[in-house]
Amino acid sequence: MSIRHTVKARGGAAVVVAAVLAFALAGCGGGDDGKSKEPQKSAAANPQGSTPQAPATGGSPNPTPTQVLATANGEDGMVMTVNSATRDAGGFLTISGQFKNGGSADYAKTPAWRGNELTQSGTSIAGVTVTDKVGKKRYYVLRDTDGRCLCTTGIALIEHGATIPFFAQFPAPPAGTAEVDFNLPTFATATIKISG
Repeated sequence: MSIRHTVKARGGAAVVVAAVLAFALAGCGGGDDGKSKEPQKSAAANPQGSTPQAPATGGSPNPTPTQVLATANGEDGMVMTVNSATRDAGGFLTISGQFKNGGSADYAKTPAWRGNELTQSGTSIAGVTVTDKVGKKRYYVLRDTDGRCLCTTGIALIEHGATIPFFAQFPAPPAGTAEVDFNLPTFATATIKISG
């Protein structure tokens, strides 16, 4: 191929690339389609003078729980709050709540929460139990077919002032059991009422 043909081929390719880019940019434009657009709301359109609420986006998927069934103090300023203990029709008891680090430093003693039995869950609260004092029976956290706990995992460090949600699932005590003791290493025992 001579130099003359090479220059023509390159020039033609440049024209094709330029045409494709121009077409793509024209398609991306926000041109006016002739339809009138809805006017933006102003303060005059809101006679009460209140600011309209923006939709909640990107926030926490779990709103801050308001119900408190029990609180228990732990070491180094840690506080555990239990917000729900729900028995479901499938025969499970799900307990959820929050850990708050009210101490003066980050808290890293969470490996004690794992217990000795479910080591495949890594850092977790697999060492938690519930005790039915009336039925004189202790329940351990459930596990999946791979031996991992049905509970919160991955809590290695809780920063100073931070609040971390948790949950743990157990076999449900008999229907006649209205309350259980919730036990997690490093925390005082919390007696909680079961709903459902």
